[in-house]
Amino acid sequence: MAMTDWNTVATVVGPQYRRVRALLAHFGAASTSDYLNVLLVRVADIPAFLDALADELAARPDAAASVSRVVPLTHTFDFQTPEAFEQVADLAVREWLPQLRGARFHVRMHRRGFKGRLSSQAEEQRLDALLMAALQPDDGGARISFDDPDFIIAVETVGQRGGASCWSREQRARYPFLKLD
Repeated sequence: MAMTDWNTVATVVGPQYRRVRALLAHFGAASTSDYLNVLLVRVADIPAFLDALADELAARPDAAASVSRVVPLTHTFDFQTPEAFEQVADLAVREWLPQLRGARFHVRMHRRGFKGRLSSQAEEQRLDALLMAALQPDDGGARISFDDPDFIIAVETVGQRGGASCWSREQRARYPFLKLD
């Protein structure tokens, strides 16, 4: 049975599911999901987890090759409908408005579940527009950019649970396993 209070989504390369689950279990509770090659993890301290995982993957290239991506989420939420998703996702991404002033950024969403009810691309565009509208009065030069942006906001959903986190260029370079784009 899948964990219900996860804050990290990991995807696995091919047949290495058990191996990656065992690796991630060293850092927190790791669970299967209802989706192919998707693991759910609950970590207590995201910054410590990121550093420890980066060290582990650097020391074990074989393990690094088994991990497709690992994305911790600083804001998590549950939702039952697309409308409820939009409400809670809007609140989550607004947390980063101060960081986004004058910055180049975009939202990247990976959706699992709600097929035909939520569109990743439409939600990315909607959240980008929401953030730009909120930033516009400040005229701080913020803009949507996909070419080496200052920040990428990651939105992940697995079934009826989702989360979001904001990653700087420096963090993305330091933690290549985020693979946000």
